[in-house]
Amino acid sequence: MNFTGLFFAVLLSTSVVAQDFPAKPVRVVVPFPPGGGADALARLLGPKLADLWGQQVIVENKPGASGHLGADFVAQSPADGYTLLMSSTASLTERNVHRFAPVSLVSAAAYIVTAHPRVAAANIGELIALARANPARLTFGSSGVGAASHLSAELFKSMAGVDLLHVPYKGTGQALTDLLAGHVDLMFAPAQTVMPHVQSGKLKALGVTGARRSQTLPDLPSVAESGLPGYEAVGWFGLLAPAATPKATVAKLSADANRVLAMRDVREKMLGLGAEPAGNTPEEFASFVRGDQAKWSRLMKEAGITPE
Repeated sequence: MNFTGLFFAVLLSTSVVAQDFPAKPVRVVVPFPPGGGADALARLLGPKLADLWGQQVIVENKPGASGHLGADFVAQSPADGYTLLMSSTASLTERNVHRFAPVSLVSAAAYIVTAHPRVAAANIGELIALARANPARLTFGSSGVGAASHLSAELFKSMAGVDLLHVPYKGTGQALTDLLAGHVDLMFAPAQTVMPHVQSGKLKALGVTGARRSQTLPDLPSVAESGLPGYEAVGWFGLLAPAATPKATVAKLSADANRVLAMRDVREKMLGLGAEPAGNTPEEFASFVRGDQAKWSRLMKEAGITPE
């Protein structure tokens, strides 16, 4: 067979593989405990992907080390598209990003600065004043060192000139449990995890971390307009596969994930949770990740933060 014939044979073989994928159940690993943003989105998308593929989609929680245990598990799995990672800022860093093939951005939304009702602040301005008057007395929970819930608070501390005490947990769900119980004062958290409790009066929302107000929470001021001009922190969630996964399989996964994210009922449910639907190509997601990591790497170096 000459070169041209070989080229088209390989191209046809790759196309057939992508067309037949998946031929068995697909596992989506959430590297955090149940109850967090990554978990909620994986369990929302899973049944829709299962319907699309005619195959079971299994969501499996593998928490630990700020998301790195689950991420390592996926990176070491066969690169065939049958084991995926629902990642966030915490589980993907400059040290391990080369081990993954970006599939699609699922959601990139502002976090909510959330407080226990006992905290004597009704807005961001009052929170800054309270923190300045009580250095290192206010505590904030996060889903782990290097997570968006941690770094968004560190950026807040740096720009506001305040000292807050960080209390890291193994996941957002555990941090939220302690916030509700009053064991920590604050949390910079995904809207989908805290807004039901804000609406019930168990917690209070002080502001959103985006550069502007969220379209899902238009009445809640941004941190930037409430005393910290230029402040912006976005929490993202996205699907990734092991690095050596065939490009045709990655493209198939991305296209199908985007089909699900474009479904009206999925978008409505995500927006209802405060998670703004995204969706993009593997190349666009890779570019997004590079920009996000550059921003947080600078902050971590300046603050002397070492990721787990």
